[in-house]
Amino acid sequence: AEKIAAKLGIPFAELCTLRYRGLRVFPVAGKCGVFAETDINGLQKQGVGAEELMASLFEAFVLQNLKVLARGHTLLPHVLLLGGPNAFIPGMQEAWQHNIALMWADRGVALPEGATPEQLVRAPEDAEYYGALGAIEFGKEEDVEIGRYRGLSGLENLVNDRSAGRRRGGQGTPALVESDTELAEFLEAYAPPRFEPPRFRPGDVARGFIGVDGGSTSTKAVLLSLEGEVLARAYQLSRGNPIKDTIEILEKLRGQVETQGARIEVLGTATTGYAKDTLRDVICADVALVETVAHTKSALHYYSTPDAIVDVGGQDIKLIILKDGRVKDFKLNTQCSAGNGYFLQAISEGFGFKVEQYADVAFTAREMPIFPYGCAIFLQSDIASFQGQGWKPNEILAGLAAVLPKNVWLYIAKIPNLPELGSRFILQGGTQNNLAAVKAQVDYIQKRFLRTHKTPEIIVHKHAGEAGAIGAAFEAMTLWRQGRKTTFIGLDAVRNIEYRTTVGEETRCRFCKNHCLRTFIDITSGSGSDKSRRRLIIAPCEKGAVEDIGAMKA
Repeated sequence: AEKIAAKLGIPFAELCTLRYRGLRVFPVAGKCGVFAETDINGLQKQGVGAEELMASLFEAFVLQNLKVLARGHTLLPHVLLLGGPNAFIPGMQEAWQHNIALMWADRGVALPEGATPEQLVRAPEDAEYYGALGAIEFGKEEDVEIGRYRGLSGLENLVNDRSAGRRRGGQGTPALVESDTELAEFLEAYAPPRFEPPRFRPGDVARGFIGVDGGSTSTKAVLLSLEGEVLARAYQLSRGNPIKDTIEILEKLRGQVETQGARIEVLGTATTGYAKDTLRDVICADVALVETVAHTKSALHYYSTPDAIVDVGGQDIKLIILKDGRVKDFKLNTQCSAGNGYFLQAISEGFGFKVEQYADVAFTAREMPIFPYGCAIFLQSDIASFQGQGWKPNEILAGLAAVLPKNVWLYIAKIPNLPELGSRFILQGGTQNNLAAVKAQVDYIQKRFLRTHKTPEIIVHKHAGEAGAIGAAFEAMTLWRQGRKTTFIGLDAVRNIEYRTTVGEETRCRFCKNHCLRTFIDITSGSGSDKSRRRLIIAPCEKGAVEDIGAMKA
């Protein structure tokens, strides 16, 4: 819950005020935290509010526990809700009370006269301390010679002993860098070049194409010239609503040019990413481009004949395999987002470091624990275990960065023999801005070529975070050169966009027996006599994408 709240931009203090009652809940996977995160992403792109997303997460958590942990048994009154989330988040308590009350009603459980679910299912005072209190009660019954307190010296030694992780059972290995010299050599080869946008003079007109990438955890935009030069670029972490994010990111893009006294003439626009279809309809972009195509276009423009493109974003890892400049195969993580961008960001922030500090912190480690690749939930469990063994945050961050290439090549691609693909690898996506992740990938790829006569060429895209947006802008350029006139509403209209999102019984589709909930987004753009109003409908299938039965039949 805390991880998703952070992703939605909800401060911890506000998390402790969130409710469940009176809010609509939507289907969210409860079996796996990563699946739940994927569902939350999808609902967020449909315009569902943060409070309703969190209420849906509470519902998923409670239902999963009732199904799996209760194993069909009936929880009888009284039920105590223990642990931090139950103690501090009222919405979690309300979700338990609501669903357990439904269980009692369904199974005919007789309740004490006059008692309410709130009285029978509750978080007691000090619910977060019950584990510690239970340990005390257990200790009272131990023989006097067992568990004698010896002071804090042993704990202090564990905290201060750098070799404690290996000595106490953790399997250690040399970290990402073994010396300052190795780090300096790596940074010289792979540190991203400083972006130097062209300068404009007052009165200049920057004619070009805009690409917008509405990703799972960030929004990116670029302005591309007719020659394919990046005139301006902008990148920001998502703030919970793709429409608002896009309005803000285009304002940033606009500001980079207009603060110099120039203006932008938009010849074409394109969108890509998770929210590509919604954003296309909101700003009337010329095309919504599939992410893999966008990333391939971007890589092929800047780098000739790549053999593999590794795009690591916030939620997805995409591997694009090419032959003679044409896509030959494609791999995507279909189950888990372990080790990719948002996971690394969440763990880093949990240790008190901004994601921009991740690499600097990880590079200070000289030894790191070995994490298994695969499940993000297992990784989080391993983090707690390694902390107990004495591993420091910088060592854990280094170890987690080293998991990324294993997830790419072993878990997702299932290609242990990298040389069979070729020798030219392009790394792109926002996660490649994390140089600790880049170092891990470079080391992993280079080691797979040690027994061959080939030397791999590993390139980090010069605009790694904005690569998808650049590819989308190139698609808009292609359409313009084919004679297509842009349908873009204009930057002034984007600035004045107002929207209202509706999800509820009034939006439920009645065109088939599924009766799916839809999202209506009512958009007002422009100003004065040019103001226009329109409605976007986000539905699970094409039948629900219209309101009129005649239009549905057509």
